[in-house]
Amino acid sequence: MSRKSGYSPQVAPTPRNQWADSPVWLAAAIFTVTLLAYLPALSGSMLWDDAGHITRPDLRSLAGLVRIWFEFGATQQYYPVLHSAFWFEHWLWGDATIGYHLLNAGLHATAACLFGALLRRLAVPGAAFAALLFALHPVSVESVAWISEQKNTLSLVFYLCAAVAWLRFDADRSPRNYALASTLFLLALLTKTVTATLPAALLVVCWWRRSRLDVRRDLVPLLPWFVFGAASGLVTAHFERVLIGAQGTDFNLSMVQRGLLAGRVFWFYLGKLAWPADLTFIYPHWTVDPDRVGQWLFPVAALLLPVLLLWRRRRGPLAAILLFGGALFPVLGFFNVFPFLYSYVADHFQYLASLPIYALAAAGLVALGASLPRWSRLTASVVLLALLGTLTWRHAGTFHDPEILYRSTLANNSSCWMAHNNLAIVLAASNRTDEAIPHLEKAIALRPDYPEAENNLGDDLTRLGRAEEAIPHLARAIELQPGYAIAQCNLGLALATTGRTAEAITHFATAVRLNPTYAEAELNWGIGLMLSGHFPEAVPHFEKAVSLEPDSIEIRDT
Repeated sequence: MSRKSGYSPQVAPTPRNQWADSPVWLAAAIFTVTLLAYLPALSGSMLWDDAGHITRPDLRSLAGLVRIWFEFGATQQYYPVLHSAFWFEHWLWGDATIGYHLLNAGLHATAACLFGALLRRLAVPGAAFAALLFALHPVSVESVAWISEQKNTLSLVFYLCAAVAWLRFDADRSPRNYALASTLFLLALLTKTVTATLPAALLVVCWWRRSRLDVRRDLVPLLPWFVFGAASGLVTAHFERVLIGAQGTDFNLSMVQRGLLAGRVFWFYLGKLAWPADLTFIYPHWTVDPDRVGQWLFPVAALLLPVLLLWRRRRGPLAAILLFGGALFPVLGFFNVFPFLYSYVADHFQYLASLPIYALAAAGLVALGASLPRWSRLTASVVLLALLGTLTWRHAGTFHDPEILYRSTLANNSSCWMAHNNLAIVLAASNRTDEAIPHLEKAIALRPDYPEAENNLGDDLTRLGRAEEAIPHLARAIELQPGYAIAQCNLGLALATTGRTAEAITHFATAVRLNPTYAEAELNWGIGLMLSGHFPEAVPHFEKAVSLEPDSIEIRDT
């Protein structure tokens, strides 16, 4: 029996990108390019809704931290991990916005690193490239450059950590890894509810890896996660509907309309990932009409896509589409979320959902470029990433301050009544009240039942010495929203300016009844009584105003 020679011919090793295979260098590159791409936003100011997320004065104590966790309604949404993070951040740097912006960019870069690590663990080709695509794609700008969307960046870090821990558990079935993964999933849920889609995503990943699902091995351990996710979703839906206001005629869509909307939303987000042009803060509000035959093409095509991929046995692309659609499910239109009042789509809604598309794109590009020389693959990759980084840098600049943001929004969506109103507020605050008036008039023309714009227009007209013109707008605001305390106070001021003090006092009193902590209304009530010759009756109102806002120089001087 003959033996083979011990000599083995040397085989040329498969070319590898040593830089991409180094986690340290990859992480350094991701953090560097992320900070560079978001540089225009890092020095930015607070934007819409940021004041509602950065910790309020009444929540900045240890007792306030307890309220964040145990008092429903203490914060806009019951996301106690998120608001605990904001609480701690305020303790570190107060209202200095650069701290929040730097942290958000850092969280985004961290999520990109974790995404790359997750893909490497799953042996997905092009993991490093996919991580860089995510870090630099301009569709992420809204989530990273907007302080309020720290809920997106922070929750995604927990989400990806939970996924990595789950894969470790899936490999060794260690109770320790299961406990770690479950804890991280709960932290993600308590940061933002959209992460409730993780257990379903893990089942898709299990099916993709093994081409089948084992009920005992794959499904049973995830059942508690499904329960936690469902409970979290119910709480969030309640908050959206009852406390935030996601109900009423603006949200009255039939199931047929919601199905049509879901199909269009799916393709909209996929389109923005493929061609990120005309990104804007508030997109035009669509009309969902079942009588328009063209609108049925969206859901039909969305349903046919996975069927086609299944028929062609393209398990990888099918898994990516299922993961994408599943992560989008909470915002496809089947549930009411408050931003639907302005638009059915927003870039930050697809922050998490976009990950499988980046993975699919990176793997596809690696496969397409396999036969090309290494230098050409590297050049093409650098060019694409540089283009995305440039688009991100430009788009991040629109989030620098409210005026730039709203003007940019109106340049892309001139019918955005909310942007007209909010831009008017910014202009009035900078003593450009005369510039604010046309925007408020436009907002009312676009949305005739807009009490906030009516109130703002009335207030601005009063400030310009046109109180007689202001009164009908303020009265209209109260007609539209009878419990509008600010409009009651502003109407009182307009009436007092025209010499109708007795009528004004009635409206100041109503404002205080509607909002007992309204110091300005108490002050104006006292001034009205004093001007009417009832000084002794005015004194308690002055004292109450001072007690409500003891640091107000204006109230103390009065």
